[in-house]
This record gives sequence, structure tokens and C-alpha cells, in this order.
Amino acid sequence: MIGFAAVMLPSLTGCLKYEKDANSHTTGSTTIFCDNTFENIMRQEVDVFEYQYPDAHILARYGTQTEALDSLLSLNTRTIIISRDLTDREREIIKNKNRNVRSSKIAVDAVALIVNPANPVGKLTLDELADILSGRVRDWNDVWPTDIGEISVVFDHKSSSLVAYMRDSLLNGKELGPNVYAQGSVQGVFKAVKEHKNAIGVLGVSWITTDMASADLTSKELAEQVLNEEPVEGATLSQDVKVLSIYPREGARAYKPYQQNIFDGTYPLFRQIYMHTTGASGSLAGGFYAFVTGNIGQKIIMKTGILPARASRIQVVELK
Repeated sequence: MIGFAAVMLPSLTGCLKYEKDANSHTTGSTTIFCDNTFENIMRQEVDVFEYQYPDAHILARYGTQTEALDSLLSLNTRTIIISRDLTDREREIIKNKNRNVRSSKIAVDAVALIVNPANPVGKLTLDELADILSGRVRDWNDVWPTDIGEISVVFDHKSSSLVAYMRDSLLNGKELGPNVYAQGSVQGVFKAVKEHKNAIGVLGVSWITTDMASADLTSKELAEQVLNEEPVEGATLSQDVKVLSIYPREGARAYKPYQQNIFDGTYPLFRQIYMHTTGASGSLAGGFYAFVTGNIGQKIIMKTGILPARASRIQVVELK
């Protein structure tokens, strides 16, 4: 068996810890609003930040991308994490409210497709996937000889940013077919795929990596893995679910959403993750923004199975 492990090598020098100062960029309370498809990533960022700075309290809310944007534009929160950059119009709205906004791409997320282990299909082309999402292909037998029946596509929420990504990138903005359903949560997607052989689930790849096995780590244990100068090992895909390989537009080989395949662009389904804040540099919101976009925050992202924006070099190791 051959797998891939990615290693993030530190690209910044100097001390990894911020010094506590009078400007409260490591003390006090602040709120963030995160797209719920990135919840498992941001929870780890918050845990390590609060462990490192016990006088800091990050109050995190998770919801749809639209809700996060509305919260930022109405100044109800200073910081959001979503799957795109702000538009010129959105920046103008913030500026007209006498606020300055800073933005940074913090990661590249792969969109993973999972099926029941009893499903014989292991690979899909982008055209096949588009036909399934649109409802033009409704039965698995039209993809691969099988009798498991009609295809059901399951997302976490009907307003999920994943829905918008798949609709815009594969269907040119056209509506999804009648065979597409919202389960109400990421856990609901797993449950549907586990209980129904004909279901295909759409998730961010960080939800199906071996990093999920570390969910029971204490904040101290997690912090000890990243608060140092050592490189970190990236997560591999979990064996608990069957992850489909996807063919790029041009190419004879299908790829799984390993970090290496995100890094070199061979896995075709990916999207950006952005962090936006109106918090000043000396505020706690500014301090958390600097943390996530800095070396420690990027190491945490590497551990979750997606690609940190500041991964200057990836070392690939074959595991047999």
C-alpha cells in the first residue's frame, strides 16, 4: 500500500510566540464567524491560540458563508473565515463605515466525494460528476455496471458554500438536480453515506483525514505538536470512508484529494479559504489574524489535511 504524507517546513524564522503587551493583541475577548465547512480547522486554531494566551478568549460562531459575510458587513463581528475574497463592493461598504479590512488567503481546501464501501465506483470524471449533480444521470448503472440504484447526492446544508462551489464550477451556475439533498450537518452526510449504498457525499477534505482521529487531543497536547520549530506531518485520508478519485479535465489518471495532489494541482476540485478582519493590529482580533496567517497557524492547517497558503515547500514521503 502506498500513501502520501506531506511535511510543512517552517518558512519563518525567529520566535514562534508573540509577546504579551499592553495593546491586548493577546488578551481580552473577540468574536469570529467561520463558514461551517471549515469548523474543524478553526476549532483547532482557537484551541491552540487560547492555550498559548490564557487571557485571550475567541468566541467562535459557525454558520453559512452568507451569514458570515452579513455579520462582517454589519460590523457585528470583526473577523470571518470564508471560501472567497471580498468583492470591491463589499470592501467599499466596510470603508464607508470607517473601518479598514485586511484579507489573507490562509489555505487551499479540496472538495472530497465519499461513497459507501459497498459502492463499486471508485473514480469519476468531471463530466460524469456534472451530469450527476444536474440530474441528467440518475442511476449508478449509467456510470458503472451495478444494481445499487438511483444516485442521491448529499451536502451538509442547502446554503453551504460547497453547494455554491459545485454549482458554479461544474454547472456554470445552473441549478442542481432533484437528486441533491441537504442533511443539515456534516455528521448527517456521513450518516447518509453509511446507511445508503446509493448516496454520494460532498465534504471538505479536512473532515475525512486521519487528523479527525486527533479530535480527542487536549489543547495542551495539540499545542505541543505545533509550538516549536519542527516541521509537521500532514494528514492522510481516513480508511473509514471510501473516497473517490477524480479525473482532471485533461489526463488519463484520476487523483484522490491528498495534500500533494492539492499542492501540484492534479486534484481538480479545490477552493481557497480566506480570513478577513477589521480588527486593528493591536487588538485581539488582529492578534488572532496574525496567528492564523503566521507560521503556527499554518502548521495547524497542514495537520488537518488541507494545504496551508504559506507552505513554501512540501516534502513527499512514500509509505509502504
